[in-house]
Amino acid sequence: MELLQISFQKFAVHGDTKASGKELNGKNWAKLCKDCGIIDGKNVTSTDVDIVFSKVKQKTARVLTFEDFQRALEGLAPKRFKGQSEENALRSIFSLVEGKEPTNIGVTKVEKTAAVGRLTDTARYTGSHKERFDEGGKGRGREGREELVENTGYVGAYKNAGSYDDKMKVNK
Repeated sequence: MELLQISFQKFAVHGDTKASGKELNGKNWAKLCKDCGIIDGKNVTSTDVDIVFSKVKQKTARVLTFEDFQRALEGLAPKRFKGQSEENALRSIFSLVEGKEPTNIGVTKVEKTAAVGRLTDTARYTGSHKERFDEGGKGRGREGREELVENTGYVGAYKNAGSYDDKMKVNK
């Protein structure tokens, strides 16, 4: 049961930085069913998964709690494992989910071809673009994009800033 809860929490927070891990939304419920092999395309389809989600969740809720999640798995177990006793089917469906976590198949990979390498090589930048990076090729941020003004109280481009007091002492 503990492994089941860990899997529930991992799928509950997947793709949502604000999620607490206590509630599973419909999208992540469908992902859980797909990634764990509950959806097999014959006995259980994505439509079946959506129907069970709607039946099990609270009337006004848009998410499943862990208890709802267990009831949803109980609803899918006899359909997924036909011919097995209800208890064995439930044990089988729990074993599909236990210890699993969301997969990231299909995530875009960074491609580093020769053309991309030349375009992103900061050592080859010239002109004003060169100012945006330090010697190591790391961006300088705002400092490299904008001409930051020092508001020292003197007129701009005044070469002897801070020497007024020295001049006054000499004259005395």
